[in-house]
Amino acid sequence: MTSTLTGRHLVLALSGGIAGYKTAELVRLLTQAGASVQVMMTEAACQFITPVTMQALSGRPVILDQWDASAPNNMHHINASREADAMLVAPASADMIAKLALGRADDIVSLTALARPLERCPLIVAPAMNRELWAHPATQRNVGQLRADGAQVWGPAAGSQACGEVGDGRMLEAADLAERLEAWFTPQRLAGVRVLITAGPTFEPIDPVRGITNRSSGKMGFAIAQAAQRAGADVTLVAGPVALATPAGVRRIDVQSAQEMLAAVLPLAPEHRVFIATAAVADWRPATIAEHKIKKDGSGAAPALAFAENPDILATVAALPGAPYCVGFAAESEKLLEHAQAKRLRKGIPLIVANLGPATFGRDDNALLLIDADGARELPRAPKTDLARHLIDELAQRLHRA
Repeated sequence: MTSTLTGRHLVLALSGGIAGYKTAELVRLLTQAGASVQVMMTEAACQFITPVTMQALSGRPVILDQWDASAPNNMHHINASREADAMLVAPASADMIAKLALGRADDIVSLTALARPLERCPLIVAPAMNRELWAHPATQRNVGQLRADGAQVWGPAAGSQACGEVGDGRMLEAADLAERLEAWFTPQRLAGVRVLITAGPTFEPIDPVRGITNRSSGKMGFAIAQAAQRAGADVTLVAGPVALATPAGVRRIDVQSAQEMLAAVLPLAPEHRVFIATAAVADWRPATIAEHKIKKDGSGAAPALAFAENPDILATVAALPGAPYCVGFAAESEKLLEHAQAKRLRKGIPLIVANLGPATFGRDDNALLLIDADGARELPRAPKTDLARHLIDELAQRLHRA
């Protein structure tokens, strides 16, 4: 699996704070994503987590001191900042934020931040401190100065703190910081574009405990929502019943049935530039829903079920006046190109993405066929996250041409 962090070089700096334990996990996530990470730590940071831990996770010696003579030119603060694509201070204590705001340079972290090339190495700060420290006017003034100087301030979050108090000041979780870095390095090809996405299966109840559904996991749709958000889009995700975490920065609406999905999508569609229908919507539903659980009667006869056709959500949206750019998905079991092309024409949409359902449901990878009026193009099997990025790039190009 590739990542926008692959090949990036990051300086990850720690000042003193109990949240340093989260930074250890962040180093692991960043290196797994393909980034090289140069850790540097203040003396205070070493009171909370050891350089040995950070070196083991990053695979690089940790820079601890501006007087460290191990560099041939004795200038770690210059070398590290010139190599870096970004510098992230996490945790950033109240004291470190004050130093950065004032342009102090009396430790390796503040010195490197001051020495970095402003146009090539952005400074990102993840505050971590007690709620009173965070709320103090001096801290807020310093944070405002950092922002005015061009730094990114990510967080803090609210919640329980090591001191036992509850409030603002918690450092963002490692996964959240890693996600934000992914988005930071993603080209903003859909900046300002509003994108509406459906994902997952629908569930059509038979009685209060049973229903008709399918094997769609929702992973492809959620990956597309994440990729679109990272590319700068304003994303709303309408999800059927799936056990997946909401991608960062994405608004989520949970539904069960096809009728509920249509009711959620229809008023939103005219407000969006793009509609991507990845959901595996049930074609039929039971015509009536039993009030109570249908019981066996001992006769061996199965209950007779009558079915009604579900609304065609994609075709309905595509037929709206001023409809958004519509992208459909087709999960077939045979004759992929033939069936998907017929579906595209039937629904009146410019692009359909086809795959063999039984070969992909529940998996983390997939192979796709992109079909439009000009023909078909294959995206070979790859992780769904990679395919989602390819689809978003393709969509951005099509919108640009339009």
